[in-house]
Amino acid sequence: MIVKTLGRVDYLPTLEAMRAFTAARGAADAGDTPDELWLCEHPPTFTQGIAGKPEHLLLPGDIPVVPTERGGQVTYHGPGQVTAYPLIDLRRQGIFVKEYVFRLETALIQTLDSYGVTGLRVASAPGIYVRPADPGSHAALAGPVDPANAFKGLAKVAALGIKVSRHCTFHGLALNVAMDLEPFQRINPCGYPGLETTSLDKLGVFTDWPTAAGRLAERLSAQFEVSTP
Repeated sequence: MIVKTLGRVDYLPTLEAMRAFTAARGAADAGDTPDELWLCEHPPTFTQGIAGKPEHLLLPGDIPVVPTERGGQVTYHGPGQVTAYPLIDLRRQGIFVKEYVFRLETALIQTLDSYGVTGLRVASAPGIYVRPADPGSHAALAGPVDPANAFKGLAKVAALGIKVSRHCTFHGLALNVAMDLEPFQRINPCGYPGLETTSLDKLGVFTDWPTAAGRLAERLSAQFEVSTP
């Protein structure tokens, strides 16, 4: 896997570059193109999934909204967030989409663990969640879900939205490191009204963008049994 650190880049040109890279990996490629992992940070941008509902955009204001072909609803990208785009040939890995998503979430959980934060999965709600009141707790989620608030006591620290074309992945995941969280209040994050979001600095973890990006890249590379050059 080739790891590319793009730095701060506009969202739309990056999306177009991902589309072009993936389109070039057609049947004639025979799996010869090396997988890549792009790490970047975007200026304030809302992105809407292919089945996104406009009612989840509450007050976008001056932040642009970009429609995309990824799964999921609306999310926010902005400064202080590590956005990772794994461009992976699933045939080479010998896995299907469900396993791919599981590995992405595992890499996020491992990255959080390296900072002493326990990441949690929530059934049918892709992404990774934490307990803001006790972010290092290792207690498993248990018991019936509160029908009035499925995310009671939790906040989302990492979002996930992918697209697979001819067995090749693009789009990816975003880990909140040190962010202004106000824009999340302008949307229903990932389509869930009232869902709390957080970032590492709000959990008492202070790290810089290159360190967080590097740790996430290491965990993602390990999940796909490849090493960075």
